[in-house]
Amino acid sequence: MRKTFQLWAVLCLASLNGLAGGTPKPNIIFILADDMGIGDAGCYGQKWIQTPNLDRLAAEGIRFTQAYAGTTVCAPSRCALMTGRHIGHAAIRANRELAPEGQEPLPAGTFTVAQLCKNAGYATAAFGKWGLGFVDSSGAPDRMGFDTFFGYNCQREAHHYYPNHLWRNHERIPLDGKTYAHDFIAGEALAWLRAHAKERFFLYVPFTIPHPLFEVPDLGPYTNAPWPDAQKKYAAMLTRMDASIGQIMALLQELKIDDQTLVFFSSDQGADNPGVLKTFHSNGPFRGIKRTMYEGGLRVPMVARWPHQIPAGVVNSTPWAFYDFLPTVSELIHQPLPAKVKTDGLSIIPALLKGDTLAREFFIGNCMRGHSSKPSGWAIGRACATGSENHWNFMTWPRMLRKRTTLPPKIRRWSGGSIIFCSASMCPIHSGRIRLASLKQNRP
Repeated sequence: MRKTFQLWAVLCLASLNGLAGGTPKPNIIFILADDMGIGDAGCYGQKWIQTPNLDRLAAEGIRFTQAYAGTTVCAPSRCALMTGRHIGHAAIRANRELAPEGQEPLPAGTFTVAQLCKNAGYATAAFGKWGLGFVDSSGAPDRMGFDTFFGYNCQREAHHYYPNHLWRNHERIPLDGKTYAHDFIAGEALAWLRAHAKERFFLYVPFTIPHPLFEVPDLGPYTNAPWPDAQKKYAAMLTRMDASIGQIMALLQELKIDDQTLVFFSSDQGADNPGVLKTFHSNGPFRGIKRTMYEGGLRVPMVARWPHQIPAGVVNSTPWAFYDFLPTVSELIHQPLPAKVKTDGLSIIPALLKGDTLAREFFIGNCMRGHSSKPSGWAIGRACATGSENHWNFMTWPRMLRKRTTLPPKIRRWSGGSIIFCSASMCPIHSGRIRLASLKQNRP
């Protein structure tokens, strides 16, 4: 009996240390671009913009072809990433601006992936653009689980790459208007990484590139490119961000924690600049742009690298969305969610570590703008079996709910027009557009 108990205790300890099944707890870095389309990286087919470090991440890890942002504007998409809630349940559903600086804050008590990592003993930090609550508000980064924040708290301010200030936690850092903020922020992230190399850590790096305004210190290899000035700047910004990613990867190797660190890269939504879309086909072959609920706005690049844990050179068609990140991290670090915390996501560990193609029933999202309580568009993904793989068709609902269509029983509508969802097998499809009958309030 005593030996049995000792064996049980050893197994429990191994599980708590992340050793169960031979998979250790990783450090986690999530790098997020701002308005970068799925077609902007070489590993996704880009021919003109140089992204050698992103291409290396994909070659040495896994590249997902059906990854989806939380929605197609900044704040709610990032809310989905941080909280594991789709846009029908998310606390932030639009870019709602506050004066003189900041956006609508996450409510007090919101549980984030940073808090999950803190509960597991991780050091946590964010460097870049926040946009989910101003300093001292309920949604300030330090109240959402981050030990350290440096960068733009307000996403409006992040439109300018030579700002007059940034924020370090609660401290306003004055700048001279001549400092290129991306380089400053990247340098701060590298310094933090070096200082915390001996701890387990979660490092969130939401860079502001390539969101307009298109500003960059130099055009690099594109000085003589046969494009308009805006396109040259766009390409130079992306290549500059790619170089920062390369610096992070080089530092991990220098610190000898490369094998212990899982690095993700993605974008918060698709691109929308007409010139960029025409020259570079930034959203790939997909219809739509940022702020629309078509795949050009929703489908984003997603690559991940973890040496010796993620097989190299894998291309995976598993459909997953930003709100899957929280449950995935929960499983990765063997830290269960608190009993009262709910997530709409699924862990994608089998796809991430084994290359399995996972099945799922539906995706859902909408896009609200400004202070409106009504969505400007809806989207739902429906799984369609084709051979041995599941392919997703995304469709949109019109702004107003239409009459005539008989609704299957599994479709429900939340109060306030927040979201509609259904089982994939129950979705009515009409010429690529879903039309829904009027519904009485029907809470689940």
